[in-house]
Formats: sequence, structure tokens, C-alpha cells
Amino acid sequence: MIELTEGGVCAAKGFSAGSVHCGIRKSPLKDDLALIVSDTVCQAAAVYTTNKVKAAPLHVTKAHLADGTARAVIANSGNANACAPNGEENAHREAKAAADALGIPEDEIVVASTGVIGVELPIECIEAHAAKIRPAASADGSAAAAKAIMTTDTEPKSCAVSFSAGGKTCHLGGICKGSGMIHPNMGTMLCFLTTDCAITHEVLDAALKSVVKKTFNRVTVDGDTSTNDMCVVLANGAAENNVITSADGPDYEAFCTALLTVCVALAKKIAGDGEGATRLLTCTVTGASDEEKAENLAKSICGSSLVKAAMFGADANWGRVLCAMGYSGAEFDPETVEILFSSSKGDISVCKNGRGLLFSEELAKEILSEDSVEITAKLSEGDASVSCWGCDLTYDYVKINGDYRT
Repeated sequence: MIELTEGGVCAAKGFSAGSVHCGIRKSPLKDDLALIVSDTVCQAAAVYTTNKVKAAPLHVTKAHLADGTARAVIANSGNANACAPNGEENAHREAKAAADALGIPEDEIVVASTGVIGVELPIECIEAHAAKIRPAASADGSAAAAKAIMTTDTEPKSCAVSFSAGGKTCHLGGICKGSGMIHPNMGTMLCFLTTDCAITHEVLDAALKSVVKKTFNRVTVDGDTSTNDMCVVLANGAAENNVITSADGPDYEAFCTALLTVCVALAKKIAGDGEGATRLLTCTVTGASDEEKAENLAKSICGSSLVKAAMFGADANWGRVLCAMGYSGAEFDPETVEILFSSSKGDISVCKNGRGLLFSEELAKEILSEDSVEITAKLSEGDASVSCWGCDLTYDYVKINGDYRT
């Protein structure tokens, strides 16, 4: 049984987190360097951006995780260390600064950065303050770390659950950041997950890849896939359950359900906090012949600028939904499609068999004016159903990104 709990990345036994202001960001009121550390070495797995242009920290982290283990994460905001002078050298120096502060080998450090692309990382700031971050880390430090990795996010993002494996109570939690430059596969998101469940690297890796495909790879804010995104999970085994060694069986299923629950919650938080957004969009396609088709159609709806703009205006312009489905590349019969809009204010069918229905514009506007709105497209081919998440497109998105660097 999965139960929501508190603590974020510190919900699992043996993990602590914290943050400091090191000076990358001008305001001393905003911490810009975060640390997550386990009492012991962890099994580790990660998924990275599919962008051909990858930031230096990703290359360093990949090398450090080659043996499937890690113990700590250091992450800075305010500078992406992507396409920047001395990128990999500075990523190594950031990892070494954390390693020296913790008294552990450099290759046990995951290093991550987020912020402006193309500007050299002021590594001296990090080196000068890394020693201060370890004393700041505690079992209550998840919230501080979540705030420190924010860029254009308007709120920190975290989630944690407890579950049972091998008769032991285990915990899994995470923090993430992401608001703009978000598009499958992944986006400008950093996600750090921790668990005290005992599980092998190979099985952990399989679980993470499976869950990321169904969560973070189904989020879109603006159609841009970042250079920096990564999702990392650390498992220290402190729950002392029998080690999960196979990608099947009840313990593995329980772990995957816990991981899916946390990642769905975090993915929705990213989508709902899209740059300038006023509402979360959930785009669901049901009745498809297979999951791949349903996902392609749902992503196309969720990523349509015209659909997103209509949702900003609370305009039940369902034709834009059907249009987005039509250019998705998926084969389907438009003559069988039904489209519904729904929210806490109710639901309304606006299209059936590919043709418009008479409906109350007043009710539709009331439904679409809520903070969370669902667009459902029903096919009649099979049983496959997929949801993707996004947000509306507002004037503020352009304002935020028009002078992001300056």
C-alpha cells in the first residue's frame, strides 16, 4: 500500500539535504547551491536529456555513475554550465568541492547545474562555499534544497511516499525543478530521487527508465528540450528489506508503484508551474489500439500552441484539439472521435463522431476557467489510454523568456 508522507528527498532513512548561497545569483536571499547526501554509498541510476547538445555536468555525472553507485548530489542554479568555457573542468571542480567537503571520493558525486546557457560557471564561488553546505545539511533539509535548485519556478516541488517491500517499510521521495524549456523527452528539469529500499543497480535502472517514460517524458510546456535535464535516483538500502534483484515479483511492483506515484506528482507540478502558466492541462486519449498511439496523440494535443492559447482564454475551441491529433502522425479515424472538457466544475462533450455538438458556451467557459483542466479525446479502437501534462500559453511566457538572460 502506497501512502503519501512528508520529507521529500529526506523521507528515506539515511539521507540529508541542505543549501547555501554561494554567490552565483546576485541576491543573497536566494540560495543557489544544494546538497543531497546519503550516510552510505548508494545504488544509482539516471536518465538524461535526449538533446544532442548536453551540458558538461551530464558528461561528468555519466562517468561517475558508470559503476552504478553514488553517494551525494551537488546542484547549482543560476548557471547551466552548458556550452560554456571550461565546462567539464568546472563540473569536475564542482564535484571535487563537494567530495572534499564530505570527505568522499569525487566519483561518488552527482553534479548538476541549471540556469543560463553559454556563460562560464563562476566555480570559485562554489569552491569557496562548498565546505559550508555540509553543516547546513540535515534530515529536514529537503525543502531548502528544493528551493535552491529553482530558476523560473514559482514554487518548490517535492513528493514522498512510504511502501512495503519484503515485510519492511520503505520510503521513496524526490525534489525537482522545471518551469520552462520543457518538452518530451524531458526538459529543463532536474529531478533527484532517494529511497531506503534495497535494490540492485540493474533493477533500479530498469525501473527508472520505465517510469520516466510514463511521467517526465509526457510533460510539455513550450516545445523546447533542454541541454541540462537529468533524473537521478539513489538507493541506500537502509530499510533493510531483502534486496530486490529481479524486475518482477511483488516487491518490484511495489517499488515501481511508489516510484510512479512520486514521479507523476512531480511531473504534474512541473507542468502546472510552466512559465507564465495559469492552469495545469491534462490531455488524455482513451480507446486507442495501443499505448504508443495514445501517447503520440495526447502529446500532440498537449503541445499545441493553439490549444494552449485557447485554454488560457477558457475558449472551448475543440477544433484545435482535433487538428492537433490530425498532424500527430498517428493513424486514427477522425470520424470516431469524441472530445470532452472537464474540471472540478463538471464536464462537457463538445464533439462526437468528429462533428461539433451544441453545448453551453457559458458552462464550457466555467469549466475551462479552473486551475486544473482535462481534455479527453475518445477513440473507439481498443483499450489503451495515456495522459500527458502541460499548461496554457500566456502573455507572461513571452515576457519571462524575452529577457531571461539580461
